[in-house]
Amino acid sequence: MNRKEFIVKSCAACIGATALSTIVSSCAATQFANGKLTKDGILIDVNEFALKEKDKYRLYIVVRNEALLFPICVYRFSDTDYAALWMQCAHQGAELNVAGDYLQCPAHGSEYSNRGKVTNGPADRDLRTFPVTLNNNQIFIDLRKA
Repeated sequence: MNRKEFIVKSCAACIGATALSTIVSSCAATQFANGKLTKDGILIDVNEFALKEKDKYRLYIVVRNEALLFPICVYRFSDTDYAALWMQCAHQGAELNVAGDYLQCPAHGSEYSNRGKVTNGPADRDLRTFPVTLNNNQIFIDLRKA
């Protein structure tokens, strides 16, 4: 095999692997949870993250409630570390899509990390985030603070 063939085949393999990982991560079913609205925030059960396989957990869930204008994406990093992100693009306000460990705006392509930080513009500010606390098996998302 000459150098040109090697480069072409290597590039094709890399592109194929990237495309396959993107397809597999986007095919995973998104878990939607109906949060229970309280006076100060929204409650969800920790078990919303549990998968049927023992000791396996979803990376994130999307919390919806008819009183909210936009859903909230809650990422699970560990048993005690969660991030709650308002799914409204900071650029022009479109609802974001979750794609594995990042969120993307379908309108103009802005991307955000699973902690709400801008990773790709045109957005120039981070997502609105909410404090998350755990109490027994309940996750409390404090909507009073951002």
